[in-house]
Amino acid sequence: MRGESSRGGSEASGLGYESPNPFEHNDLLERFANSLVLDNEFGKTDDRRRHTDPFNKDPRLNRSREPQGIGQRKKHYRRVVQCRMDIEKFKAHFLAIYQSLVPAEEEKAKQKQVLALLEKLVFKEWPRAQLYLYGSCANSFGVSNSDIDVCLAIDDRDINKSELLLRLADILQADNLQNVQALTHARVPIVKLMDPATGLSCDICINNVLAVVNTKLLHTYGKIDVRLRQLAFIVKHWARSRGVNATYEGTLSSYAYVIMCIHFLQQREPAILPCLQQMAPTYRVTVDDIDCAFFDRVDLLQDFSAPNKESLPQLVWAFFDYWAYRHDYANDVISVRTGSIISKHEKDWTRRVGRDRHLICIEDPFELSHDLGRVVDKHSIRVLREEFERAANILQYNPNPCVTLFEPYAPT
Repeated sequence: MRGESSRGGSEASGLGYESPNPFEHNDLLERFANSLVLDNEFGKTDDRRRHTDPFNKDPRLNRSREPQGIGQRKKHYRRVVQCRMDIEKFKAHFLAIYQSLVPAEEEKAKQKQVLALLEKLVFKEWPRAQLYLYGSCANSFGVSNSDIDVCLAIDDRDINKSELLLRLADILQADNLQNVQALTHARVPIVKLMDPATGLSCDICINNVLAVVNTKLLHTYGKIDVRLRQLAFIVKHWARSRGVNATYEGTLSSYAYVIMCIHFLQQREPAILPCLQQMAPTYRVTVDDIDCAFFDRVDLLQDFSAPNKESLPQLVWAFFDYWAYRHDYANDVISVRTGSIISKHEKDWTRRVGRDRHLICIEDPFELSHDLGRVVDKHSIRVLREEFERAANILQYNPNPCVTLFEPYAPT
């Protein structure tokens, strides 16, 4: 969830871009208010056992379970194994994958170029507005070739968002930006566009300031210890390769995976990440009646993670081992806000309410009623847990896990 000045072309690098810093304008923001039995042939994917079904997007949903599957886990002890002895020999390969996913400086320059263009156009029409990058392009967890998300913040409680978006679309089209669309009836109304000079696509929303603050929180965590970004990039790459990163198909968003990685590193012993929201706040803003407060003085946290010597391969192994064999899906909620595990009973997430199913519970750091895993249903939870188990077994036993782990899921 990753020197400053005001807008108008001045340099601001709070998010690593020359853009207005969304995190020091508090006054503006205030106004906006488990098993021992392992799969057969553990080192291989089991795609050959999958079959397609015309009534499901993902044939994994209808695949017959192996005898060692989730439905049988209660008959076995939880898997308790030590990390393989040779895990360190894969460090260079994991780091190479990470480096290949990090956006190049040229790409960051293009993002700044698009933002500068949008500022010029927007400020002519709305001189007191602010434009903020948010999401993966600004929270330090965005991979190469990502689109950019922009929040247009206007201090007007009575604003008609649909009319504003339509006016914005007209302005953008007049400046020869391409593929401009105003999606006024979407769940989050946006204007979509593509800048022909850079080839970047962009989504612009109105007054989604909570997402901007959330972006700052993730960006702050990303600066504490490089292992967070390394782990998150590896996990996101795995999720994309295996087809389990689409909320519209009942799996998890990239944002949810980042939250899972933050929480996982908060739980290491000794901890690699602190719980910023439980520390004395150095940053506070109220957005939509939500008090957003946390410690953001990263310069005072540079030695926090020093006692933990775990390497990237060890952390990748432990992450998948946890979600495959150790997490209590029936009772637990992971909470970055508290830096702990809390119970489903405490959140009242023990039963389905509407479309929220609460089968894998991931609390949003600020919107406390928002379960990031709410879209996961009884079919896709099986897919997720199978994929966590597959990853854990590959990392433990496969002779070439850095290749096999990321083999794309291909239904047969």
